[in-house]
Amino acid sequence: MVKDLEMLRELSLAEQLSRLSRLWRTVADHELAPLGLTHPRWTALWKLSRLGGSLSQKSLADALEIELPSLMRTLGQLEEQDLIARHCCHQDKRARIVTLTPAGKALLDQIEDRIIGVRRELLGGISQQELTRFEEIIARISTNAIDKLTQQSEERE
Repeated sequence: MVKDLEMLRELSLAEQLSRLSRLWRTVADHELAPLGLTHPRWTALWKLSRLGGSLSQKSLADALEIELPSLMRTLGQLEEQDLIARHCCHQDKRARIVTLTPAGKALLDQIEDRIIGVRRELLGGISQQELTRFEEIIARISTNAIDKLTQQSEERE
C-alpha cells in the first residue's frame, strides 16, 4: 500500500497525458498551418465531417465538447473561407445547420492525409499490440473518471 502511494506521487500520469495531448496537438497544428487552419478550425471541420457533414451548431459544439459561443467565431471564420455554410433548420427555425461546402470537403482530404501522416510518425516504433493495450487503458481511465463524475453529481443532488 505504501509503495503504491509512493508510485502515485512519483508518476504524474495526468501531467504526462496532458503533455502528450499538447504535443500531439502542436505537431498536428504545425502540419495543418500551411492550409490556413488553426486548431479550432481544423478540429471543427474534422468533427463535422466525421458526423456526416451536416449538423446543428449546438450538436457540433457538444461533439467538440465546447460551449456554443466558443464555436460561433470559428464557424464564422470557416464560413468566410467558404469551407462551411450555415442555414436555418426546417424543423426548428431557431436552430442553424452547419454543412460542409465542396471546398470544405476538398480541404478535408488534405487534412486527413496530413493527420494520418502525423499519427503514423507519432506512433512510430509502437506495435499494434502495444497501441491496442494503451487504448484499452485510456478507455478504462476515462470510464473511471466518468463514473466518478456521475457519483459526485449524484451526491450533490
